[in-house]
Amino acid sequence: MALERIDALPSLPKRPEDSHKGMFGSVLVLAGGRGMAGAAALAGASVLRSGAGLVRVACPAEVQPTVASFEPSYMTYPLQNDEDGLLRFEANRRTLQNLLENADVLAMGPGLGQSAELTKLVRWVVQEVKIPTVLDADGLNGLAEDVQVLESVKRPVVLTPHPGECARLLGTTAAQVQTDREGSAVRLARFENVVVVLKGARTIVTDGTRISMNTTGNPGMATGGAGDVLTGVIAGLIGQKLPAFEAAQLGVYVHGLAGDIARDHDGEIGMIAGDIVDALADAFYHLAN
Repeated sequence: MALERIDALPSLPKRPEDSHKGMFGSVLVLAGGRGMAGAAALAGASVLRSGAGLVRVACPAEVQPTVASFEPSYMTYPLQNDEDGLLRFEANRRTLQNLLENADVLAMGPGLGQSAELTKLVRWVVQEVKIPTVLDADGLNGLAEDVQVLESVKRPVVLTPHPGECARLLGTTAAQVQTDREGSAVRLARFENVVVVLKGARTIVTDGTRISMNTTGNPGMATGGAGDVLTGVIAGLIGQKLPAFEAAQLGVYVHGLAGDIARDHDGEIGMIAGDIVDALADAFYHLAN
């Protein structure tokens, strides 16, 4: 079956005059661990900068004060952690269920780390959670233990791997993924309701039947935390009722555009992920005007 190539960029509708935060989505970010508080903070801040109405960041209790200190506009929730500063699953299951009941979208993975409990958490999220989900970083590492669990997905799930993560999910090598980026992304998107965002130069977005190649971004974005920002952008757009494929397509474009704005301001070499977050508002303004 031939892929439908999508070039037209989706857009967010104009906000009505009587807008309130409940109209633009409640996003739960599940991220962070010892030494990785910044990943949770970057993801949470980028959800906000992408227009979501309400953002909650749930993270290990050890890092929660640090995550909270980055940004006053999201709420933070401390979860029990193990001796390595990583999230426990069973001890937090009920709390997570309660948080998910008040969320429209889940963004999960940045900085979570890897452990047997976190692998169980990823499987539980894929099988049991009912809301659209964006999985990145350690969310993908947990998924690599049993990719076939995606067969049970009944709601949109967006996977945002870099080539190495994509290779682990496909059981191949990063070099082979890079040799056939489109084919690799499509193979990973073979599961119903799964959208794949294969990151890198000219990021690819596909749901297995449609495919889009991004045109924004620059080498300055090759910096730690940039992927965490993209996770937040896509989740924020899903929260505003964009379908998963369209949210991924627009999210990748805006993320790259914000990187281009940051480059034009300060150059490529000194760019950090926070610069991309700071440029998101200008990127959205540019699109709307």
